[in-house]
Amino acid sequence: MRWGENRTHRCYMAILAFLLLVLGLCEPNEATSQKPNILLFMADDLGIGEIGCYGNYTIRTPNIDRLALEGVKLTQHISAASVCSPSRSAFLTGRYPIRTGMNGHDNGGKRVLLWNAASGGLPTNETTFAKVLKEQGYSTGIIGKWHLGVNCNSMDYFCHHPLNHGFDFFYGIPFTLVNECEPSRPGEIAVEYKEKLWFDAQVFFITVLTLIANKKWKLIDITWTVIVIFALSGTLFFMYWFIAFAFQPYWNCLFMRNLEIVEQPMDLKTKSGQIIKEAKAFINRNEDKPFLLFVSFLHIHTPHYTTKEFRGRSKHDLYGDNIEEMDWMIGQILESIDHNNLKNNTLIYFTSDHGAYLEGMEGSPHLKGSNGIYRGGKGMGGLEGGIRVPGILRWPGRLPANTVIDKPTSLMDIFPTVTNLGGGMPPKDRIVDGKDLMPLLEGHVLNSGHEFMFHYCAGHLHAVRWHQTSSETIWKVHYISPKFPEGAGACYGLKLCPCSGEKVIYHVPPLLYNLSSDPSEKNPLPSDSELYSKVLPTIQKAIARHNATLHKVPQQLYGLNNAWKPWLQPCCGTFPFCWCNKENDP
Repeated sequence: MRWGENRTHRCYMAILAFLLLVLGLCEPNEATSQKPNILLFMADDLGIGEIGCYGNYTIRTPNIDRLALEGVKLTQHISAASVCSPSRSAFLTGRYPIRTGMNGHDNGGKRVLLWNAASGGLPTNETTFAKVLKEQGYSTGIIGKWHLGVNCNSMDYFCHHPLNHGFDFFYGIPFTLVNECEPSRPGEIAVEYKEKLWFDAQVFFITVLTLIANKKWKLIDITWTVIVIFALSGTLFFMYWFIAFAFQPYWNCLFMRNLEIVEQPMDLKTKSGQIIKEAKAFINRNEDKPFLLFVSFLHIHTPHYTTKEFRGRSKHDLYGDNIEEMDWMIGQILESIDHNNLKNNTLIYFTSDHGAYLEGMEGSPHLKGSNGIYRGGKGMGGLEGGIRVPGILRWPGRLPANTVIDKPTSLMDIFPTVTNLGGGMPPKDRIVDGKDLMPLLEGHVLNSGHEFMFHYCAGHLHAVRWHQTSSETIWKVHYISPKFPEGAGACYGLKLCPCSGEKVIYHVPPLLYNLSSDPSEKNPLPSDSELYSKVLPTIQKAIARHNATLHKVPQQLYGLNNAWKPWLQPCCGTFPFCWCNKENDP
């Protein structure tokens, strides 16, 4: 080979090497070349003050803390409601519950679904992130709590069931964990209604006896037919409701695998192990294709049932034991992610549906939940303790590690975030209130896009927050707040704080707080101050714009939609003898 040819050859080789180098550098890495797996953890009734990485030093949560150390921790993560069903509907759809009819109402405490056999639930025309990701080829599963309804018009329609909302697989409770699921505990569902029902029943039977006596003594002019019809119809009414409440462990405390009931009533002792087993199995069978797994824990809702291995391990009796067991469960599930080498291509998210439940701990200070420095708790409208929740996201290679973001974000943000990551698009025919978190998490933008947030209690607007980006100040206005007994921080004596009526405070003028300097909401600004007069009108205008976007929709948790309907009762066996245990059968 002559010198010129050798030089030409070397030039070609150099160009080829350069091209190979460029192609190598531009080759997508594992974290970005594939659709990421999505693993979502949601605790039930967990307060932000009960986790180590958010400042708790008496309850051990090493696995949750590790997620924060390896990922991003959000310190102003807000739930769209302070009770379960509305909050979870907003989480799945990215929309305020008042847009979907899932906001509930304040009459009789029906702010969540009260029965598996109710006809209300997440409307079929709503789009969940599971539905979008399923269309993009994802395997989708939910394990644990649902609490968004089962049936509409017939027992075999399953219109509100997870499998009708985009999930391929469901293993869990269609309802929620309640005291009735552990026979040794006092009742929890509609306690006030049951007490009123018993009082009304006594009044009714006294009335019937009075009518009979007056008829016999000819003191009133009424036929025996009218008395008999009145007595029979009333008796049937009260029998209906007494049966409904008497058999709650059978009506509400059941476990399903997809559309099949596998335990009725469920055995709480086995639930932690079964949830771990099913979560691991789901990850293992989907290790080679993208998946969305939503692990919706039964922990730490009352009755705080904890397996014997974790009882007595914490400093806070069953309450702390329950949290530490949940943290261990998270660790077990994370082991499957690591074992299948999925860590670098899996977005993991941890949160709670709302703040800690304070009234449920009355008389048991060792079982008291904690929302940290924040005032109020579960069911307390717009008070910070009921709506500020933990928010942790980890995705090695994509999200920075050991990072804290102190900007307003929402549980509703998960909908557009995972939808976009999975290659889908949020629906264009409706308002989606959530914002894609990825630009904020990756540092491409400074703010989340949530300038205003609206905090409802049932259908009542209790509070509004405004992120004034020009001054980096978070303002919060309270229009309504619960009326606590003197010296108390909760509505003790009630199941939940009311949203309206005589047991709330209507603030005229509204209370204005600077959450940036007063996160505990202790010191409202004077209503006659110049700053108050500048901030309040801006928020009032935002409310007017927000109200203009609201439209009347069917109310899912009102009236008969939230009543027990025997013909809709999920039943393993022949109604009313609903019993089975298929999970533990030989």
